[in-house]
Amino acid sequence: MTTGSPHDWAQWARSVPALRCAHGLDIPYEDPSDAAVHLTKAGLAEQYAVYEQEGTWYFAAGSAVTLTADADRVTARAAGRTWTADAATRPLDVFAAALDSLAEAGHRDRGFYGWSAFELAHLLHGDPAAAAGTGPLLHALVPCVEVSLTPGRAGIRAVDEAWARKAGELLTEFPAPAPGPGPVELGEDRAEQLITRSTDAYGDAVARTVADIRAGLLEKAVLSRAVVLPTGSVADFAATYLAGRRANTPARSFLVDLGGRRAAGFSPETVLEVGHDGRVSTQPLAGTRALGADPVENDRRRRDLLTDPKEIHEHAVSVRLACDEMEAVCRRRSVVVEEFMAVRPRGSVQHLASRVTGRLRPGTGPWAAFAALFPAITATGSGKRAALGTLARYEEGPRGLYGGAVFRGSTDGSLDAALVLRTLLGEGDRTWLRAGAGVTGQSVPEREIEETCEKLRSVAPHLRYAR
Repeated sequence: MTTGSPHDWAQWARSVPALRCAHGLDIPYEDPSDAAVHLTKAGLAEQYAVYEQEGTWYFAAGSAVTLTADADRVTARAAGRTWTADAATRPLDVFAAALDSLAEAGHRDRGFYGWSAFELAHLLHGDPAAAAGTGPLLHALVPCVEVSLTPGRAGIRAVDEAWARKAGELLTEFPAPAPGPGPVELGEDRAEQLITRSTDAYGDAVARTVADIRAGLLEKAVLSRAVVLPTGSVADFAATYLAGRRANTPARSFLVDLGGRRAAGFSPETVLEVGHDGRVSTQPLAGTRALGADPVENDRRRRDLLTDPKEIHEHAVSVRLACDEMEAVCRRRSVVVEEFMAVRPRGSVQHLASRVTGRLRPGTGPWAAFAALFPAITATGSGKRAALGTLARYEEGPRGLYGGAVFRGSTDGSLDAALVLRTLLGEGDRTWLRAGAGVTGQSVPEREIEETCEKLRSVAPHLRYAR
């Protein structure tokens, strides 16, 4: 069935099963991340998502609905049927219309989980042709069961009693240790060898980018490099997530296997946070120093960070552009910088951090805000169009989820999108890490290489492999 009209989306939305069960129960887990990972291992469904948001872990599984968008079309699946809509290089608009139809069909306060690939940026801000052939750009799941987890407590919402009962049974029985040996730890020495190898090409790319900036072609580009895990290594995403979460201090964390892509991440910042009341905020982080075990050395690096002209300039540019993007979708004079140049610990690094907030204009929804702010300035550069061109020239291949977003939202109008950084990524048989650094006219290749290593240390030492 080929369709795209509001009437047809309404027909599709009416085929989605309603949430019919809601339960709360005590559970024998004091660490919600343990409970969430236990649910991912139970095999409830092929697709699942774990999303940590402000002290609560959310687990979602079962495909009541899936939505997938590429550069040309949006495909929706529900109740054994498939709907396809022509996107005409505007898949985000069609994607948003499909989700809006759920609320209009009576599915209010219905949660959804998904991801957006970085290459969506080419449709929003760059050259649409650059997004062609890069694979799916957006994917979302409306689950059959959704579990919210806090220490010792779980809330369950499900489409029927069978889904609710299965989730409850899994949570109330504390799992016995898995038989046989556990996952293999990569360890710090092997992690260091992994992240410091083959950096010459990245240094050359930084030098070329600096030359472009000094020639006036752009102001900043966040240039990244990939570290591919050895062929034959089978990464244990769940074990990596638990080990990495305990060693990190993320703004958000996530563990997903959705739409053919896997990720275990410890996001340092959000792309945007939209409340059901229309309050919207974004949290640009730019400017980095290492964070180690020595508090005296950490404090010295912190002072250095707060006085480094290159880092301050890079951060100020990001905040200025975040304000410009927010003003495009917010009420007049509602955009304010609530926090400016604080220092936030994020795993193996510390960052300069600011927060920009505003109120959405009447009639403007969360996906319009997402379109304005995505991809995050701190993962792209400025101006965005010029930075996208620079990344296409000097980075190897498409980024995929790196620099994109993993999100959790609701049909009540709320949306929370975590920036995909500090993440183990997987697609097919390939697994990799990726890290970048903000390149300005003052950048030195050796320092930008070291910054990528500092960021990779948030994940690489915590990698776990299946035996």
